[in-house]
Amino acid sequence: MNAIDLPKLRNAEYLQYMKDFAGIINLNDPATLQIDAKLAAFNAKNAELEELFKKALANDRTKVILALDERRDDAINGITFFLQGYSYHFEESKKQNAQKLLANIAIYGSGISRQNYQAETATLNNMIRDFEDKPDLAAAVTAFTLQPWLDELTDANTQFNTEYLSRTQEYGDANPDTIKSKREETNVTYYALRNRIDALHILVETPPSPYTTVINQLNALTDQYNVLLVHRQEVMPPENLVLP
Repeated sequence: MNAIDLPKLRNAEYLQYMKDFAGIINLNDPATLQIDAKLAAFNAKNAELEELFKKALANDRTKVILALDERRDDAINGITFFLQGYSYHFEESKKQNAQKLLANIAIYGSGISRQNYQAETATLNNMIRDFEDKPDLAAAVTAFTLQPWLDELTDANTQFNTEYLSRTQEYGDANPDTIKSKREETNVTYYALRNRIDALHILVETPPSPYTTVINQLNALTDQYNVLLVHRQEVMPPENLVLP
């Protein structure tokens, strides 16, 4: 069965992948396939993880974090689209200034707002520092009167990081049964289920194997998520790649 790098999935992606994985197996008569016991253990851990995830989303600080993340995404996207328009300007000086700033943004990837939380925070901090410290970029910022945009981006990113770290501290202090540890427990049942399917498939002496259909369906699911991870790797600078 196809492999996937589970730690690189964000929490919501991880939970959805696990639910989809179980859902496909449920559609293929797990009792007949002799995997119902492993599936039951896997489903139990999925349910525990989902409950923990729901509690995290319900946390008031989480709502603030989501709003701040949207705010900084709007700021970096606004800056980028503004500069893209000027990169076609008929005045050569404006065109060159826009291209300089866009070239610097491109260093950090074409999808900054799609990076995971920690990576986006680091990327924006580095980009803002470039705009402030590199004379040619600072001059371009001044020429476009972009400072209010940068102030908004800086403020949103700083507040986001403060809230994110505070929430992480709260989770650690209040509940030792963290999402990370629950994911690790879920991984154990996932691999046990996946390995049983593979083992039973290999042991089939007379084809066709009754496991071929479910394996093909599960591989199609895994391939979809692997494409997502490959795309994220392509748009994220290697030095800023942080696991979810």
